[in-house]
Amino acid sequence: MENINPQIEESWKELLSEQFKADYFKKLKEFLVREKKEYTVYPPGNKIFAAFEHTPFDNLKVVILGQDPYHGAGQAHGLCFSVPDGISKPPSLQNIFKEINNDMGLPIPASGNLEKWAKQGVLLLNATLTVRANRAGSHQGQGWETFTDEVIRTISKNKESVVFLLWGNYAQAKEVLIDTTKHHVLKAPHPSPLSVSRGFFGCKHFSKTNILLTNAGKHAIDWYIS
Repeated sequence: MENINPQIEESWKELLSEQFKADYFKKLKEFLVREKKEYTVYPPGNKIFAAFEHTPFDNLKVVILGQDPYHGAGQAHGLCFSVPDGISKPPSLQNIFKEINNDMGLPIPASGNLEKWAKQGVLLLNATLTVRANRAGSHQGQGWETFTDEVIRTISKNKESVVFLLWGNYAQAKEVLIDTTKHHVLKAPHPSPLSVSRGFFGCKHFSKTNILLTNAGKHAIDWYIS
């Protein structure tokens, strides 16, 4: 964890440099060092900041906010809701693809890897960036939320007309960090099987996002995954 700072993309490193020096972040690093000595931690160290690597600040147009990385072997690779090629799609991701199929008419993909979205400017940000294997929520309250809240504030302050997709109560609680006079917030229930039928299905967030981007003079997102 000593090289935690250099592993984040340069534009983000500059914007967030004060966070890496803050006391809470030093404590977070110490916590992660201890955890890694005793447990398996996901995602791998070189993937913790993958969302930032794939979506440099200047490219950012959309934010999708998740809560925790997946905690099963091979699933987490630093992008919320996404899994690497060859890994089974978790239920929430399957439901996201079903909604894209209903909304945009796109076929449901074989892969659950969302890197293609990230490279187009969709920041796939979890509120907590690490997790202990097989223990959902195990790294909450250790400092990651302070960091990712600052990421959201930084985007809100320094960008214009970003579309924030807030799914479920946890993500929607972050709306207070966003200047809604200059950004767009789309809200829906979480795509998990427990809540998907309460309004995630039919929310049409993917087509709505593209309309908002186009109206702001930005390129629409190609949501197609092969």
